[in-house]
Amino acid sequence: MAALALFILALLAGSLVYCLLVVVAARNYLLQTIPLPRALEPVSVLKPLSGIDDGLEANLRSFFEQEHVEFELLFAVRDPRDPAVAVVEKLQSEFPGRRSRLVVTGEPPYPNAKVYSLDRMLALAQHDLLVMSDSDIRVAPGFLRAVASEFTDPRIALATCPYRAIAGQSIWSQLEAEGMNTEFLAGLLVARLIEGVRFAVGPTVAARKEALAAIGGFARLKDYLAEDYVLGRSAADAGLGVILSRNIVEHRIGSQGLRANLAHRLRWVRSTRRSRPFGYIGLLFTCPLPLALVLTALHPAWWPCIVGAVAFRSVAAWSTSYWILGVKPQWPLLLFQDLLSFAAWVVGFFGNTIVWRGRRYYLHSDGRFELR
Repeated sequence: MAALALFILALLAGSLVYCLLVVVAARNYLLQTIPLPRALEPVSVLKPLSGIDDGLEANLRSFFEQEHVEFELLFAVRDPRDPAVAVVEKLQSEFPGRRSRLVVTGEPPYPNAKVYSLDRMLALAQHDLLVMSDSDIRVAPGFLRAVASEFTDPRIALATCPYRAIAGQSIWSQLEAEGMNTEFLAGLLVARLIEGVRFAVGPTVAARKEALAAIGGFARLKDYLAEDYVLGRSAADAGLGVILSRNIVEHRIGSQGLRANLAHRLRWVRSTRRSRPFGYIGLLFTCPLPLALVLTALHPAWWPCIVGAVAFRSVAAWSTSYWILGVKPQWPLLLFQDLLSFAAWVVGFFGNTIVWRGRRYYLHSDGRFELR
């Protein structure tokens, strides 16, 4: 028992150090120079769609209302009867001068349907600079102009945008938003600080066409569930410039119920375990409060560890959620979210199947997946 307690104490100490790293990493990110807008190149926006997300029309409208000098919008659906088609057509009628196109892809031959949609839109894209963005993303009017500004640096080939999670009405949605705005963003910032940006996160990624060509195109990503991570890693491995953008988007995660939320968490943890096994084990250091609770359960006299864990975790959460995203953490939700996240991490060690958009997939050990 004593040996176990000392082991957990060592893990907790490492977790508290990680919290300090989060603060340093957040500060380092904020010290980046923001490029000034210049003569900017045109942009092709690629939007894969499937069904009606909460706030879909407002999300898509934010792209129609962009202030960039020249851009086009490409949308892709699998089925012409998809309800998202009506939303796109309504916006096209409201913005007749905006160049946009809707593509019906049919059933995808790729395991990752999103990647197939992106591949089909890429073939039609007129511009070299691409912005690939999910349907649940909402942006400010100057977003495309700001992203294009970052690509005035010729060394940059790919930029992945951090996001501010906006919760729906359900408590499960609010808990997930707390995790995204603190725990998930913290991981990105610390990774950037320690090894540079060797990843991408899927909601919004900007890239040059030649960057995609250098890694083998979307065909290189079609068998991976975490195609965003593989995209960023492959680009970095190819010697291309990859950055964590200073442009933050809104991720409207909707009002998930308990079952949908748990399925999403399980999909994420199992995908992470398969694509980054050592990184997945390292996620244990992002859980100071659960570690402190386990330690106190073994040695009740060590209860001050809980106070320390809460203090360090709170400072780390503030540095990401408020400094960077401008959102004050919801402290009771944050603490419960940490416990839920730790439980999901434990469960993620078991099982190799996930459910995605109503279909069950098997995850292979190298991160590839296939329909079951």
